[in-house]
Amino acid sequence: MLPRCAVGVCHVLMLVLCLSATEDFDWTKNHHGSFYYGTFPAGFSWGAGGSAYQTEGAWDKDGKGLSIWDVFSHKKGKIQQNDTGDSSCEGYYKVKDDVSLMKELRLNHYRFSISWPRLLPTGIKSDHINEKGIQYYDHLIDHLLENKITPIVTLYHWDLPQVLQEKYNGWQNISMVNYFNEYANLCFERFGNRVKHWITFNNPWSVAVEGYETGEHAPGLRVRGTGAYRAAHHIIKAHAKVWHTYDTQWRGKQKGLVGISLSGEWGEPVDLSNQKNIEAAERYVQFHLGWFATPIFHGDYPQVMKDFIGRKSIQQGLGTSRLPTFSPQEKSYIKGTCDFLGIGHFTTRYITQKSNPLGRSSSSYFSDRDLAELVDPRWPDPGSEWLYSVPWGFRRLLNFVKTQYGNPMIYVTENGVSEKMLCTELCDEWRIQYYKEYINEMLKAIKDGVNVKGYTAWSLLDKFEWDEGFSERFGLYYVDFRNKNKPRYPKASVQFYKRIISSNGFPNQREVENWKRKAVETCSSSNQLLAADPLTNHMEMVTEIVVPTVCTLSILLSAIFLMFLLRRRN
Repeated sequence: MLPRCAVGVCHVLMLVLCLSATEDFDWTKNHHGSFYYGTFPAGFSWGAGGSAYQTEGAWDKDGKGLSIWDVFSHKKGKIQQNDTGDSSCEGYYKVKDDVSLMKELRLNHYRFSISWPRLLPTGIKSDHINEKGIQYYDHLIDHLLENKITPIVTLYHWDLPQVLQEKYNGWQNISMVNYFNEYANLCFERFGNRVKHWITFNNPWSVAVEGYETGEHAPGLRVRGTGAYRAAHHIIKAHAKVWHTYDTQWRGKQKGLVGISLSGEWGEPVDLSNQKNIEAAERYVQFHLGWFATPIFHGDYPQVMKDFIGRKSIQQGLGTSRLPTFSPQEKSYIKGTCDFLGIGHFTTRYITQKSNPLGRSSSSYFSDRDLAELVDPRWPDPGSEWLYSVPWGFRRLLNFVKTQYGNPMIYVTENGVSEKMLCTELCDEWRIQYYKEYINEMLKAIKDGVNVKGYTAWSLLDKFEWDEGFSERFGLYYVDFRNKNKPRYPKASVQFYKRIISSNGFPNQREVENWKRKAVETCSSSNQLLAADPLTNHMEMVTEIVVPTVCTLSILLSAIFLMFLLRRRN
């Protein structure tokens, strides 16, 4: 999932800005058209996803080394309710069960990540290769393929080996480039005969900003104004090196593809007739998606990043820009290192220009952008304060990628919606609505000519949501984390998504409306059936059926008790 973004404070008066490569993207046209009924191209791939630390559990089993998230989550106060991913969904022990869920959904692909410290406990290949870790991923990949589900494998979904953080300061150090390449090469060697879709990094924006700027995520460093830029610089170099390693050593025999998955939240100008607003929105997208995509597709950072960060660095009295630079050789080496682009998208912000007086002590990634993020209170919000449902922003983003980067092959690698509430409801009608509208906007983008090849619902299961712990749920399947067996139960969205997959889109209005009605009916009847099961099965469901009731009663009783106390005081 994509974590929430802080809104930065900006410091410098607005200067004249030259936009880079926007002549093909028309910011002034934002069509909020009606729902489009139609189907996706033949061969379109439907999937769901998850990641190692969020789902596997078994954090210290079978020779696995510590990751930065193992250490970070054990520090009190870092995670909501002091949750950890120690056991999470116990996915390490439930491969067959979970692949059965995927088969029931009729998925074409499953996106998962490999835990670097599960294969290399210290992160360094020459120290030790953990064969039990290799065996686990062998088993998962083989079981997927036996069920005709394509594995799409992420090499880095945030769980850096702790030893590399302690010895080298993690992604602040250029040495990570070679260590990551060695690890990736091991994965190509052991799994590449079966895995044909590789993603180097998932959402490096979060790795850089929330790991090394705000400290909200592991490793929890706050190197304001420089930490995020340095981490991103090394991540981009590491991605390029791994792409070249695959290209020269493995592509000929394995015939696979190597890409990267970037988070892309859309930034829409508050006022489409205001040039300053348009420039601010362009900055928002370039400082987020473009930070990584532009070097990979064009060889260097977005011009707007170089201009703004360089100017602010000079005004702060620094001799050089806080944004690192690539040499001519590095630019050439990095450019074009992407066989497909993964896009993780969840929400949209309205953007306006905002400037504040410059202060040396307040330099940060957020203040470098000179903008403010706004939301429309009418946008649906299921409870997670950062995630609002704004379907049209998805189409806008996909078209932006098409015009900026030469219409690359795109796989949507993350898209979905969370809920954040005390009492979880299996009949998740708001999630059905989110998927229906966002997938439809993706279909419209394909009609626009955007080269989208696949879609990954995020996520298959409820799971550990980083600094939010288990308080946010993204899953199509509900996981009862209070039960040691971590049973999974389908939400109504399972049935709805399954019908989209089976129909490869949206055949007609009557049928799609029927899907939603039947999905909710199935959800309600399955609750009744589970309640009527024998005692042993009913005991597993007690936290799903009884706890929401108890939760509701607790809230009511608390309110009654509070009213009683207030009356006594009066």
